[in-house]
Amino acid sequence: MSFAEKITGLLARPNQQDPVGGPEQPWYLKYGSRLLGIVAAFFAILFGLWNVLSIITLSVSCLVAGIIQMIAGFIVMVLEAPCCFVCIEQVNGIADKVDAKPMYFRAGLYCALAVPPIFMCFGLASLFGSGLIFATGAVYAMMALGKKASREDMAAAATSPTQMAGGQVGGQMQMGGDQHITLMEDPDVWRPT
Repeated sequence: MSFAEKITGLLARPNQQDPVGGPEQPWYLKYGSRLLGIVAAFFAILFGLWNVLSIITLSVSCLVAGIIQMIAGFIVMVLEAPCCFVCIEQVNGIADKVDAKPMYFRAGLYCALAVPPIFMCFGLASLFGSGLIFATGAVYAMMALGKKASREDMAAAATSPTQMAGGQVGGQMQMGGDQHITLMEDPDVWRPT
């Protein structure tokens, strides 16, 4: 068994299906986002504890931000690595329910969890800990968007209706011969001011 197979075996969850609400993702993006989420949760808990210890300076907002950051790190760890919480029975059920939801749900959840500690106590600890959770949410948002369309599909979507050929073949729009007609037909471009 190679090193890469061992890592993917550790990151894969039992009975893991393809993500709902998005196309099939490459293996490095699927497992990389999970690994980023685990690392982000660890650092969020660690730096949240650092913010909690700032009560020594009598900063109550940093105390509350640290508690929120630790809770966010715990939630991300529950969703990304439920194997870490074997003693809590409901964790696998919660993680399965969130895995059944579309990718943009997880992206929005992670981004929403990461923002309050940064605004409550702006510092390196909250910025780094919550910033990693926000980065994980951004990666899941990119996964929810899916793969970029091919050059032909984007060019076909950008053409005007008069440039299209008579019909559509196989669900694809065909390109017209004259590409310069678009500027001449757009009244907003040539409207006198």
